Amino acid sequence: MGEEEARKEAMAKSESGGKITYFVVASCVMAAMGGVIFGYDLGVSGGVMSMGPFLKKFFPKVYKLQEEDRTRRSNNHYCLFNSQLLTSFTSSLYVSGFVATLLASSVTRSWGRKPSIFLGGLAFLAGSALGGSAQNVAMLIIARLLLGVGVGFANQSVPLYLSEMAPAKYRGAISNGFQLCIGIGFLTANLINYETQKIKHGYGWRISLATAAIPASVLTLGSLFLPETPNSIIQTTGDVRKAELMLCRVRGTQNVQDELTDLIEASSDSVTDSNAFVILLQKKYRPELVMALAIPFFQQVTGINVVAFYAPVLFRTVGFGESGSLMSTLVTGIVGTASTFLSMLVVDRIGRKTLFLIGGLQMLVAQVTIGVIIMVAEGHNNGVIGEEYGYTVVVLVCVYVAGFGWSWGPLGWLVPSEIFPLEIRSQSVTVAVSFVFTFAVAQSVPPMLCKFRAGIFFFYGGWVVVMTVAVQLFLPETKNVPIEQVAGLWDKHWFWRRMTKKRDIQETTIL
Repeated sequence: MGEEEARKEAMAKSESGGKITYFVVASCVMAAMGGVIFGYDLGVSGGVMSMGPFLKKFFPKVYKLQEEDRTRRSNNHYCLFNSQLLTSFTSSLYVSGFVATLLASSVTRSWGRKPSIFLGGLAFLAGSALGGSAQNVAMLIIARLLLGVGVGFANQSVPLYLSEMAPAKYRGAISNGFQLCIGIGFLTANLINYETQKIKHGYGWRISLATAAIPASVLTLGSLFLPETPNSIIQTTGDVRKAELMLCRVRGTQNVQDELTDLIEASSDSVTDSNAFVILLQKKYRPELVMALAIPFFQQVTGINVVAFYAPVLFRTVGFGESGSLMSTLVTGIVGTASTFLSMLVVDRIGRKTLFLIGGLQMLVAQVTIGVIIMVAEGHNNGVIGEEYGYTVVVLVCVYVAGFGWSWGPLGWLVPSEIFPLEIRSQSVTVAVSFVFTFAVAQSVPPMLCKFRAGIFFFYGGWVVVMTVAVQLFLPETKNVPIEQVAGLWDKHWFWRRMTKKRDIQETTIL
């Protein structure tokens, strides 16, 4: 039986797998607030970095260079923000996020998904309060570290929670809600940045940073009322009856025996070794290990964080002022959120691989075109990019963000949350790798932008080609396959089946 036949058989088995219930929707909406805090941080950090009062207080050297460039319009604007201290403000979050993710894995596995979500909200709440009241760079960095702990716990547990609560037929749409909430958080941050930068007394950046406490409070309090997933109940307590009752409630039907059997059998495999990292290193789990490393790496080298972190800076570079750059970032945030919502509607119909292909091609065309336009514009204006070219760049960035918004944005979280068997489903490896590469991108973009200038878009465009081809060749389609049966797809894949043929999980694989 080939990969496609195996997937269709699993889909047929899942036809009685339940429906969307208000209970599931309410639980997932609350949990997905973990995406809002992550998205808000992405948006607010880039926005305040473009605010003069913020730079003047914490990074006076950068502020001085910015003012000098504004008066004489030099062609050195690509290097204005090439400050390791400034990039440390952004990237310090990902150092603590990496460490927190590893800790969150143990919490999620031993005590359940709810405690990780609660701890994430609590840490982010503390970080937002400290950031809004920061008096020096040290306080600012400590606040970022606390925010990183919050994001680390939330990013590790929320996608996992969503994928386990969702019925197989709607898992793509519900799991993509995490990326939608990231987009909503990012959009909200840009809107707040746009308004607070108008405050004359120069404290608008404090409002921007402190407002992160609102979604953090909702997540922290809401997590206390969240139900635990049936998968987690069996994994942490072994209480089959309690898991069955919860499964009936979240599926809206009493016909849950097939899914419950899958959960019990998957859990019996998961207790054979309590260390998910050790299990993941076994040869039979080589496909999951490769994807745990490749997917977050590819997601970061799409170049999206050039836009997320440095969009206001980028738009100032191509000719907009402070207000104009924040407005342009707000527009791209709207586009990104809308495209992610569209992805939610179609991902369970046309599949993951189709969206990866469409989004990859769209991002590639946009990045190459942006690079060419900026190079041509600079050649005609003595190295200075005028607003007439700037508007074109904004449109193309919107095209790029839309491509990411319905492909690598949501699918970079969805696919890792559904391809792992229960025994290695802590997802900490994927999230930890994501933090490592996000940190690397945050640290490297300013010097790369200074050195490569417009060529940075060709650099990331090359990686988009690599990842688009790799996904089409090596990732099986998981559309509508029950989560505890996805493992069987690797056994039928043309490339991975040589490594997975000795798996001793016949009860949970697709025969």
